Amino acid sequence: MRFAKYHGLGNDFLVVDLRSATPELSAAFQDSAHVIALCDRQFGVGGDGVLAVLPPVTTGADARMRVLNSDGSEAEMCGNGIRCVAKWLYDNGLAKPELLIDTGAGALACAIEAVDGTAQTVTVKMGAPRLTREQIPVAGPASERCIEQPFDVTGKPLTCVSMGNPHAITFVDSRDEAWKLATTIGPAIETHAQFPRRTNVEFAAPKSRGEIDLVVWERGCGITLACGTGACATTVAAVLTGRADAGSPVKVNLPGGTLEITVLAEFANVLMKGPAVHVFDGDVEPTLVERRPR
Repeated sequence: MRFAKYHGLGNDFLVVDLRSATPELSAAFQDSAHVIALCDRQFGVGGDGVLAVLPPVTTGADARMRVLNSDGSEAEMCGNGIRCVAKWLYDNGLAKPELLIDTGAGALACAIEAVDGTAQTVTVKMGAPRLTREQIPVAGPASERCIEQPFDVTGKPLTCVSMGNPHAITFVDSRDEAWKLATTIGPAIETHAQFPRRTNVEFAAPKSRGEIDLVVWERGCGITLACGTGACATTVAAVLTGRADAGSPVKVNLPGGTLEITVLAEFANVLMKGPAVHVFDGDVEPTLVERRPR
């Protein structure tokens, strides 16, 4: 089976086109044990996850994206992943200025900027953020927002946001502090009982109202070079807490590069602009890649 390796700011994936695959092959690529084996960087292909391209379910959509993390779990949405899928679709025959892709967070529009017929940059309308505890989800009164709330693990307040998947954001003083906290307490926050679906965890160091340094402990992956939904959720949290302005682009600097995030007025939508890169193509039989003991 043919696959393509892509990355968005170093957040790397195997993209597999399962729209016309046999039921057996489609199931194999979406099986959690096979996903874990394929994403193993020593014994498999290596990646932060598998992006399964499937037939759309929404009328007018071009395809559906299913996000399978390197630990075999499924994510509702992946910002870097959807840019990679949009580029793959555009470069492989769907050369439209805007593509509509079904995700676990709904159908999202992706505007393509291309050079010589090849997609370079994708701007995704990520949709309105979910801000109540019930929507995120996080424990507590269902209709209440979780903004700058004390949290026993961090010793710092957390702001929680969903961009179709859950995020817990804490603001720190420097990138160095962000790295230290991500590596030491990121796992404990991800799996804390307050988050019934676990959570992505963002450690954000604002440099100005228009720029944030960010380190992400990603649910199901650990520390990652970039997280598109995390950059969006962090910018929403910055607006909610008065650290950034709605309607103004914010540069979010991740270890793998920079995304441009704009939170529209009244949180009506969040725009994410960034690159997607094709690395190589290959062939793999998922059932023949074994998960090795550690």
